[in-house]
Order: sequence, then structure tokens, then C-alpha cells
Amino acid sequence: MGYEVDIHDLKFQLFDWLPAEDLLGAEKFADWDMENVEMVIDEAVRIAREELGPTNEDGDRIGSHWEDGRVTVPESFKSAYQTVREGGWVGCVSSPEYGGLGLPDLVGAAVNELFAGANLSFSLSSLLTRGTAHLIENFGTDELKATYCERLISGEWTGTMCLTEPQAGSDVGASTSKAEPQDDGSYLISGEKIFITYGEHDMTDNIVHAVLARTPDAPAGTRGLSLFAVPKFRVAADGALGEPNDVYCAGVEHKLGIHGSPTCSIIFGREGACQGFLLGEEGQGMRQMFQMMNSARLEVGLQAAAVAGAAQQAALAYAKERLQMRHWTGGPGQVPIVEHPDVRRMLLSSSAYVQAMRALLLRTAYYIDMAHVAEGEERERYQALVELLTPVCKAWCSDWGFRVTEWCLQVFGGYGYTRDYPAEQYLRDNKIASIYEGTNGIQALDFVARKLPARGGQAVREVLGAAAATAKELAGDDQLGGSARLLGEAVAQIGAILEQVPKRDDGRLIVVLNAVPMLDSFGTLLGAHFLLEQASMASGRLAELLAEKGVDPADARELLESNEDAAFLHNKVQSAMHFCYRALPSVTAQSVAILAGEKTAMEAVF
Repeated sequence: MGYEVDIHDLKFQLFDWLPAEDLLGAEKFADWDMENVEMVIDEAVRIAREELGPTNEDGDRIGSHWEDGRVTVPESFKSAYQTVREGGWVGCVSSPEYGGLGLPDLVGAAVNELFAGANLSFSLSSLLTRGTAHLIENFGTDELKATYCERLISGEWTGTMCLTEPQAGSDVGASTSKAEPQDDGSYLISGEKIFITYGEHDMTDNIVHAVLARTPDAPAGTRGLSLFAVPKFRVAADGALGEPNDVYCAGVEHKLGIHGSPTCSIIFGREGACQGFLLGEEGQGMRQMFQMMNSARLEVGLQAAAVAGAAQQAALAYAKERLQMRHWTGGPGQVPIVEHPDVRRMLLSSSAYVQAMRALLLRTAYYIDMAHVAEGEERERYQALVELLTPVCKAWCSDWGFRVTEWCLQVFGGYGYTRDYPAEQYLRDNKIASIYEGTNGIQALDFVARKLPARGGQAVREVLGAAAATAKELAGDDQLGGSARLLGEAVAQIGAILEQVPKRDDGRLIVVLNAVPMLDSFGTLLGAHFLLEQASMASGRLAELLAEKGVDPADARELLESNEDAAFLHNKVQSAMHFCYRALPSVTAQSVAILAGEKTAMEAVF
């Protein structure tokens, strides 16, 4: 069962719902037009289906292997990597100055969804390589940029992010890795980093690590951390590789999922000869690393949505061919399980959540692009929206992405629990998204403590105001009115929480205790808002199509079953309504506990 994606929905969201064409009118993206962007998406779909999808099982079954400090990945990964590298996909959104394609982040997000959905383990390498290149581009000296950026962006070399240490997981400030300055301006790096994705592998000749370490006499905590570029092999002035740089892989983790992605323990300076190069200024490492981390958090949310989308497509294909039991209305013989009401519910719920996740992620990517092309206050406005939505993209999408894979496994029944079908791999692979790049609990704390009150709450007021406007606009709609009213109620409930809880004597505790439910409620509200926007657009286009075909809406079933475009537009409306009626009530349920000040978890004795 190969990789598939709902390309109809992806293109609808990219090219119809979001103003991608207007974005391409900006000077920054002057080299691109809609025809070329659509060609990029179509080619990415082809590569995902034909090149990356077939390697996904190898990644899971063969995995990555460590021996004597060296790590090997499946052979199929190497040929797939060459395809990705030669096509310029690693640097598809990177600066053309260093060989990148210069695509908008909006288009890059769509490409990343396709590649991550086809093979999540494989796609992680490109994510981190882009991030490492951008750090060096933004904070490195001209010499470092000339040496590393183009080779990373082209995929000739790969990159990593090295934060975590055995004694310092989420508490990065407890890091003890050291950086001793040398007379030539370099530093000797020493220390151990763990959970380093693609920290060692055999797909490229060199690996460039972005390492947080502490210089002599640096203050405690994150304020004392500096950021260094540390290559696996030393690099000559002309870019030629020299001797090993005393970077040793001590082993790989044996994990629940993403077996094809080597998660490494890396020892820097085991022999006292690991050379690193300072990026930016000493003591600014954590601030600089957040640039890479925030980008990675968006991509982790995207990964979760992508795998959920792949699982949904696989479950739908299986449900159409698997014969079991009679039709629920009676009649002889077995029918495909897609005819059974409970299976239909799981499939539509899965599809609706995937569409909602895709909408949140693409809208945020669009805001990133606008923050790049706008100026002055408008730029600040878009940047504030990106900052507000980043933890929601990561946490909400990874929480619900995993649940969608669970629903899709259930569609397969007993076969879903076996290796005969990809459902169980999707489930195992997707669990990591809520854990790495900052656990979802940490994302939620960041959301309630920093992002909601930032700039006096301006960004959250704008988002809630837009959702309220959609609810008001559609409240009288014959088909979408009930859903819109539920959205309006959710806006009011979240507004009440933001207004009332901070005024309580125990408000700080209530906020911290309910950080996860508050983020979840906000993500659900955004999903409903965006799906209703899309449903309103789809409803109008379906009415136009029916009129064009001379079909009465009351007698449209035959056309819906024979016309792919009509079926798609119809299902966009059904998905939005289903999401609003099934998901939005959770906002009400969670607001009851929050507004009541329920805090029994703090009273319990553990």
C-alpha cells in the first residue's frame, strides 16, 4: 500500500483559500509564478509517491545501525537522498544567494508535508540541514558562510541541532558542554549531546553540528550558552575535507518509531581536538538557536499532520476494498466497510482533522512569508501572529495527528495491528511529534505565559476577532449556520477565560495547570474557523457547478458520485460541519473546569 495524499485538498488550500498568487507578486518571490509553483507541487507529489514512499518500510524494518562509531542507513535512503539533493529540494525555501530555490515558505510547507508523509524518518535530515544552514547564514562570519552555507543548502552536507545532554533534557540551561577559545579564533569543544537526529550517517561526506556550549567564566543557565558550528571533518579554505574533527558517535537510540532516522549520542572532543567556530557573539547561543527551534517546531507539527494524512488515505483505500458484513440497512452479501456508519464516522473525523491541521500550518506559513515581504507595523503584526501560532502548530497538530493515526489504525481492525499494512508504523512514527522539539506541555506553557500576553494580547485579539466575524457572517447560512453558532460560542468561552482567570487570586496556578487544555481549545477554535471559511467558499463553488450542469441541489447525489470536483466541494462542507459539531464542544467542556477553578490535581497526593 503506497503513499497517497489528498492532493485536491492541498491545492485547494494553497491556491484557492490562501492568496498564494498575491504573495508571488512580492519582489522577494519575483522569480516564481503560479504555473511554476504548481509544477513544483506536482513534481513533489511524484517524488513523494514514487521515490520516497517505497523507502518508508525499509526505514522501519531495516532501520539505522551503529558500529564502532559509524552509522549506516538503509541503501534505499541513499538513492532517495540523491534524488532530493539533485532536485534542490533540501534548500527549496533557502536563499538563492547560496544556491537555494527561494520558494515561499507557504510552498515549502506543502512540499515538506508531502515528503514527511511519504517517509518521516527520511525527511528529518533535510529539516535540520536547512536549519543549520540558516543559522550560519544569519550569524556566521563571511568565511563560515562561504565554507558551509551552499554545501548545506545543496544537500552536499547535512546538519544537526545539538542541545540536549544526559543531565539536561528540557532544562537546556543545565548544559555543561565546554568551549575553550584558541589563538586562531576557533574553540575547542568538549561534551556529550544526546538525542541528536542524523548526528551520524553515511548519506553524505560531512555533517555540520550546531552545538550549544559554555565558554570559560560564562554565567549559569541559558544566558551562558554560546552557539558553535562543529563539522564532523575539518574543512580546508577551498572546501576540501581534511582530518576527522574528534566528533564521535557513541551509539544510537532504539526507539518506538522513526527507526530509519538515527538518533545519536555524540561525544565532542573525546581526544581534546574538536574544533568549533563561534556563531554570532558569546552568550547569545540560546537566542540564536531559537530561530532554528521555532522553525523546527512548525515542521514537527507539519510532520504529524502529514503522517496523519497518509494514514487517513491508507485507511480510506482499505475501507473501500475490505468486504465485511451486510449493509446497515439490510440486504444480502458483504459490503465494503466504508458503507458501515462507524467506519464512515472515523474516516470523516480523520479527514476533517487533517484538513484543519493543514489549514493551520499553511496559514501560519503564509504569515511567515508576509512577515518577510511586509514592512513596518504590518511586518510586526504578521510576526506577532507567527509567534502566537507556532506553539499551537506544534502541539495541537502533534496531539491530534497521533489520535488520527489511532482512528485510522482502528479502521483496519485486526490487520491494523499487524505489519501487513502501514497503519501500525504510522502510529509508532507519529508519537514522537508530541515529544521532541520541546514537549507539548512546554509548548503550552510558552503559549499561555509568553505568547498570549505578548504585545498586550494584540495578536490573540486579532485571531479571536476574525473567528467571531466568520461566525457572525455564517450564522444565518442554511447549511453552515449551526456550525457557525458553535464557533461563536467557542470564541465567547475562550474570551471569558482570558478575561476572568487572570483576575482570580489563584489565576496563575489555574493558567499553568490548564495550559494544555487552553492551547487545545485555541487550536480547535482555529481549525473550525478555517474549515468554515473553506466550506463557505466550497459551498458557493458547488452551487455554481450544479447550476452549470443544470442539476437541482436536491437531486445532486448522482452528480456527486460521478464528478470528482463536485464530490470534493461537497465533502469540504461536510467536513467543516462534522468538525464543528464533534470538536467544538470540547472547548465548552474544558472551559467549564477552567472557569470553575478546578485544581484537584494539585490537591491529590502522589
